[in-house]
Amino acid sequence: MSKTFPKWFDIFMTPLEKTKFKLIRQNLLIKAKGLVLEIGSGTGINFPYYSEDVEVIAIEPSQDMIERSKKRKDMSTAKIQIHKESAETLPYEDGTFDTVVATLVLCTIPNPEQSLKEMKRVCKDEGRVLVFEHVKMDNPLLYKMQKRLTPYWKRICDGCCLDRDTEKTIKEVGFDIVEKKEFYNGLFVQLELTKTY
Repeated sequence: MSKTFPKWFDIFMTPLEKTKFKLIRQNLLIKAKGLVLEIGSGTGINFPYYSEDVEVIAIEPSQDMIERSKKRKDMSTAKIQIHKESAETLPYEDGTFDTVVATLVLCTIPNPEQSLKEMKRVCKDEGRVLVFEHVKMDNPLLYKMQKRLTPYWKRICDGCCLDRDTEKTIKEVGFDIVEKKEFYNGLFVQLELTKTY
């Protein structure tokens, strides 16, 4: 990760985070129960939205992001631990977590398929996976634009891919989408997942 990216990430995201994204995160994270694993916690943008009765283990590969998230961690009413780990190789036993959370991170993880397999593995059979992500758009013209912009966007936004077919990957690794909400003409989706097998 670029050393400058964590410095301007929050500033860049503030206009969205203070409006629509805030409501999306609140409505998604109210569903988090029990022991929670957050994938790619970044600057801790989700931390204020967890209820006080959950325990969160947040993983993040960037130490710079972790340092920037500590203020939000201290302000949260939830019990939160942050660990420097990779989403592709989670150091937890099968079926450890009641809830797994991934928000605006599957677009950036180098191997999203492997990370989703790991999320499935560590989630309890009766658990839930909560996702907020930008995805490949159904509109062919808009998808073509996403595909063209992605090489440039990846350089600016530290590997973020605009054109990933995340929903397809989610289904392929063995999740059912039990609830889906779309925003901005399908560019962003909020998903609640359960394990299929």
